[in-house]
Amino acid sequence: MREPRRRVPAVGVLALGVLMAACGFFDRGASPADTPDWAALRERMVRTQIEARGVHDPLVLEAMRKVPRHEFVPEGVRNQAYADSPLPIGESQTISQPYIVALMTELLEVGPGKRVLEIGTGSGYQSAVLAAMGVEVFTIEIRSRLCQEAARRLDSLGYHTVHVRCGDGYAGWPEEAPFDGIIVTAAPERIPEPLLDQLAVGGHMVIPVGAFYQELKVITRTPEGFSERSVIPVRFVPMTGEVERRD
Repeated sequence: MREPRRRVPAVGVLALGVLMAACGFFDRGASPADTPDWAALRERMVRTQIEARGVHDPLVLEAMRKVPRHEFVPEGVRNQAYADSPLPIGESQTISQPYIVALMTELLEVGPGKRVLEIGTGSGYQSAVLAAMGVEVFTIEIRSRLCQEAARRLDSLGYHTVHVRCGDGYAGWPEEAPFDGIIVTAAPERIPEPLLDQLAVGGHMVIPVGAFYQELKVITRTPEGFSERSVIPVRFVPMTGEVERRD
């Protein structure tokens, strides 16, 4: 026969509750001691994920140490902001893993006073990294909600050299061309001609190209035309909009 369940006396429950409260079981608020050391996490990210893989541009490394990546991801994944992986930002889009952001930024070969066009603003993190390097950024995002949120976020964090446009990035930003660099954070199957036209001589375009199998490419404009090299295999979300109708 099963023994009848013993009822815990009310006074025992009260005592247990007092003990748990004293130990902090009911305190879910974030105290200063609970707040992550974001700067230390960024330093570790740069050291173990970026420098260790061969990114050495001091401007890029310093920007990656400065920009608060955790401010550019949803609250639900904020504790993973400095992990070695992409993270969802909504609308089936992602923020690239830190190494890829740093690598693409280094491949642009830009610095203070340069002007860069970005296609695919996302959460605004890549724009912020470039702005932290003293670059003036013109960035276009096709998804209106992401675009508006990124514009507000960049402004509130003080990245005032970033200009945000909501719309299709296929045609670029011709009235501000030419650009010293162009960075594309979504993959077309072939490189949009208008973007090539807006690249300054001597400038680099860093872009993932392909459908399922993608290559990160660097396109350099020379006085004679364009040169192209592949860097590494990558996996980006596909570029959408006008580019789909052109392919």
